[in-house]
Amino acid sequence: MTRGLLYRNVTALAQETLADTPVTVISGARQVGKSTLIGQLVEGRDARVINLDTVVDRNAAERDPDGFVSQYPQGMLAIDEIQRVPSLILALKAAVDADRRPGRFLVTGSADLLALRGAQESLAGRAQTVVLDGLSRGELAGRLEDFAAFVWALPQAGTPADHPGYLRRDYLEIATSTAFPEAHAQSASSRDRWLANYAARVLARDSTDAVGIAHPDRLEPLLTLIAGRNGGEFVAARIGRETDIPERSIPGYLRALRAVFLVRVVPGWSNNVADRAVSTPKVCVGDTGLAAHLAGVDVDGLERDVSSTLTGGLVEGFVLGELAKQQVWSAKRLSLSHYRDNRGREVDIVLEDRRREVVGVEVKAASSVGGADFRGLEHLREKLGERFVTGVVLYTGVRSVPFGDRLWALPLSSVWEH
Repeated sequence: MTRGLLYRNVTALAQETLADTPVTVISGARQVGKSTLIGQLVEGRDARVINLDTVVDRNAAERDPDGFVSQYPQGMLAIDEIQRVPSLILALKAAVDADRRPGRFLVTGSADLLALRGAQESLAGRAQTVVLDGLSRGELAGRLEDFAAFVWALPQAGTPADHPGYLRRDYLEIATSTAFPEAHAQSASSRDRWLANYAARVLARDSTDAVGIAHPDRLEPLLTLIAGRNGGEFVAARIGRETDIPERSIPGYLRALRAVFLVRVVPGWSNNVADRAVSTPKVCVGDTGLAAHLAGVDVDGLERDVSSTLTGGLVEGFVLGELAKQQVWSAKRLSLSHYRDNRGREVDIVLEDRRREVVGVEVKAASSVGGADFRGLEHLREKLGERFVTGVVLYTGVRSVPFGDRLWALPLSSVWEH
């Protein structure tokens, strides 16, 4: 790895896909480090790297897509920002069908290629996608963290050690920090300017180029509204009234924000033993530093009103983001959702593995925990029986405390310390 660069925890997975798949796609938002990762992955390989943000290369790709993807048959062709020329995706299909050698193509996309306007091919069976997000807390510490594996083993391992190294303010600072590598270490004022420019450019250009919508000016108020109620349920009728956007248009604008990875959508969870579940998804801004910037708050404001919906939403969104990042490399293959039934019983995060075993996670911005914080988890435990592995309440205190059968209160740092 290039000296001085942080190791990205998706690297091993990307190397595996290069070894057994013709096309490896590194997919993620602008400025999360995709180009840097490409540089690391091609080290020691016979490869040519091309960035389609460069005008001459983009013009060549648009003029002759088939010739463009065939320009380096003796090695690997790495194409950065392939969403800039969607016609290349069909050309990749033709090239791979003629030669299915693993590791032929390494491409990055700052938009979801399956949602890309003008893309006529999914590359199903020919490509594997590795999702790259902003820096995880484990990556910043040089650690391969795996919270899911940790909590699945919790009933056998017993109560873990306390985490005295963090205070509530530390957690709020973490939750309001951006995970974009370039902006992470900047001063507060520089970071605010960077985030403002980032949001404006992605909304004005990338989202419309990728998906194509009639009124791109509506994206900013929608994204700002989502940031202000980060992690809240997304009800199109209510969102439409508050943003003056027609309700029928809301799903299209949400797809545009998802396509460029500005927001994260968490589906409602249900199964045959939870038949009263509500399916409304939760939506949060993908980077909680950006969410805090859009909502116009900082750590001082959140600390003064730690019980507010905004504070809780930012902390919950941060945990959702960390778990989504870990989902890519976790030893557990799992889905991530939330649960609420029509009686108002809810669990912030539901993790379910391939055996249909479930871990429930509640997220609290407070520094203490009581029995009432476990009611949703107790309901899931009662409904699921042996399928319920454990339930944890993550909070901004320091103690790890058992709260009954398969239930624990754990410091928030448990998400990245294991």
